[in-house]
Amino acid sequence: MNLVLINDYKGEIAALSAAFVWAASSVVYVLLGRQIPPLVLNFSKGVMAIALLSLTLILTGQPLPNLPVMPVSILFLSGVIGIGLGDTAYFSALNHLGARRTLLIETLAPPMAAIIAFLFLGESLEVWAWCGIVLTLLGVAWVITERTPSTVVSSPHPLRGIIWGGLAAIAQAVGGVLSRFALVESDITPLWSTLIRLIAGTVIVIFLLLIRPQSPDKTLQISWSFRLIGVIFLTAFGSTYLGIWLQQTALKYVSTGIAQTLTATSPLFVLPFAIGMGDKISFRAFFGVFIALSGMAILLA
Repeated sequence: MNLVLINDYKGEIAALSAAFVWAASSVVYVLLGRQIPPLVLNFSKGVMAIALLSLTLILTGQPLPNLPVMPVSILFLSGVIGIGLGDTAYFSALNHLGARRTLLIETLAPPMAAIIAFLFLGESLEVWAWCGIVLTLLGVAWVITERTPSTVVSSPHPLRGIIWGGLAAIAQAVGGVLSRFALVESDITPLWSTLIRLIAGTVIVIFLLLIRPQSPDKTLQISWSFRLIGVIFLTAFGSTYLGIWLQQTALKYVSTGIAQTLTATSPLFVLPFAIGMGDKISFRAFFGVFIALSGMAILLA
């Protein structure tokens, strides 16, 4: 792929790259979630990612840019809603519904983001773009809704899980629109915007930990080790440091609806990892991938 093509599609490439690293990290997160409470894990990843971003800014020599009060405030609010509150709601939905049903609800985020961006930012999408969004999300939903013995999760409170999942989707959509507005209306780079959002999200997580302790005894019983810390670091590097940086890059260069749709293809990238771990992938899943790829082809045309 030549540099001109990369430059023309850097927003779309960044969005798909974010989906890939989130898929890779989700495989690790499933294991970590069994050992560490969600808020503690969210806090740990946030702190590590903030350190990585700060080191990156120092090594790349990026000076402190002009930080207008309004865009910075909007980015901070985006981090509070999208990362702090949104991720907490997402983790709660996972506990009640399981990964696949939660991800199915999350597919509501891209169209909601596109509608919110149209109403408040004046972003409009052509008919072909809406067709691409619908096809992509249908393909993702088709893959996610496949029922297998390992994905059926029973819950005594499914409605509670649906509510948490809906709140997570709304938070993701609102956070994306706020980020898009701040990035377009200022010269703040995606790297700096990622740092601002992560600081905001981590502050809220600390606040949630203080007002609603998550089983302190269980937290104290975590078997901390260099290996566990190393795994958390790798997860923070992939899902938080790289993932959110790539997402911010996508929101900088393409419309909110398209960026959110392409990042929502993360479940498709999980399939190669599943095959590598010995899982059998059905024809239905491959058909869903084909539908999603057709939608992405329309978006990238």
